[in-house]
Amino acid sequence: MRIRKARGFTLIELVLVITILGILAVAALPSFINVSTQARQASRDGVSGAVRSGIAMFRANDLVVNGPPGIYPANLDGAAAGAASPTNLVFGTVLSQGIADARWSKTNGTTYVYNDGTNAFTYTYTVATGTFTSPTAP
Repeated sequence: MRIRKARGFTLIELVLVITILGILAVAALPSFINVSTQARQASRDGVSGAVRSGIAMFRANDLVVNGPPGIYPANLDGAAAGAASPTNLVFGTVLSQGIADARWSKTNGTTYVYNDGTNAFTYTYTVATGTFTSPTAP
């Protein structure tokens, strides 16, 4: 009599492997959610840092060209109030290409809002001191 060798996996083995993979996936999910939040925050911080650098470069250029005391830009752009777009670039005065990211919007001449879909952060530009404030969430 010939003994037949079993090939493949039993149902119990397959269920066990699928269960372990499910547990690992559930354990990793919060990490992936946190990554997207961190990415949005990094995007916001990158633009605000570039704007602050642009303001400093504007003043440094004015110091070289016109001498002390040096002035800060009167405005950060010529954009209309509303969301940034390819035709409504914000921060065009201090960033050579401006920003066309719809998450950024201009409220008035000195106030900008970054809305990441979850929170809205308000930035204010003070012409006298050249400061672009840290965000405040509602």
